[in-house]
Amino acid sequence: MKNVLFLLMLFSANVFATPVNINAADAQTIADSLSNIGLKKAEAIVAYRNKNGAFKSVDELGEVSGIGDKTIEKNKMDILLADPASATAVSTGEPADKPIKKK
Repeated sequence: MKNVLFLLMLFSANVFATPVNINAADAQTIADSLSNIGLKKAEAIVAYRNKNGAFKSVDELGEVSGIGDKTIEKNKMDILLADPASATAVSTGEPADKPIKKK
């Protein structure tokens, strides 16, 4: 019984992935947070970001060598382009602490 519990704990880490901001996170954090992204691919993501600027869409990850559509689709729900607190500022151009004006 102990072995079963140990195996469940071991494999549950991938089931409960942590969303990660690919425009701010370091390579180790990206590798730890996304499925089928090891340290080498995560380093390629950071190198691409440093060379080309922030990712504007999740699909832009396809431009990174070694990252295909299946990997992007599998991780789409866990990839952030901004931190949740600043998402309002990114999407509206307004500071995150300023209320959004309704038109």
